[in-house]
Amino acid sequence: MATPIQPVDYSSQGVSSVVGMGVEILDRMERAVAKVRERLLRATSALNAAGVLYAVVGGNAVASWVATVDEGAVRNTRDVDILVRRSDLPAVTTALEHVGFVHGELLDVVMFRDGAEGKPSEAVHLLFAGEKTRPDHSLPAPEIETANDPANFRVITLESLVTMKLMSNRDKDRTHLRDIIGVGLIDASWLPKLPPELAARLKQILDTPDA
Repeated sequence: MATPIQPVDYSSQGVSSVVGMGVEILDRMERAVAKVRERLLRATSALNAAGVLYAVVGGNAVASWVATVDEGAVRNTRDVDILVRRSDLPAVTTALEHVGFVHGELLDVVMFRDGAEGKPSEAVHLLFAGEKTRPDHSLPAPEIETANDPANFRVITLESLVTMKLMSNRDKDRTHLRDIIGVGLIDASWLPKLPPELAARLKQILDTPDA
């Protein structure tokens, strides 16, 4: 007869116990995702109504492109990044303030917090077409060329998005690029299209899919 398996008492072995988080944690997670989406739609609807040329960039643009292939591979993001023309800043400001956003700047980043108590990390952040987003970038941000998202906002073209992510080259940018690669939107055939420095970065990401 087989020996029955005895339960193990972990309390005396230095193993931490599982901490119950409670159902409210799931509610908070869902609310956080919903709030980002609401800010994105409120901001882009205001720009649409004002007739301002813009493109959604950053994590929300990545999510939009990834969702065209596999919605289950979409990664959540905290803020909203929008590419506009510098000359349109007054019109952008008027449109966003009209729907409750508060204009400000932090470390040379133009942003619109969601109300007076809104956090900078959760704000609408502006990037400017034809200008370097950071001084160390080898290329300026692209001009505004877009595709239409089914949710009625304009998303930067995939080519421009990939270039912007390669220029920024932070951990989260490389993660976003791996998400795009993972659903088959880009591959090694893109390497000849890019400047040598950016091609080298993309090749490294392609060569280390699980990094």
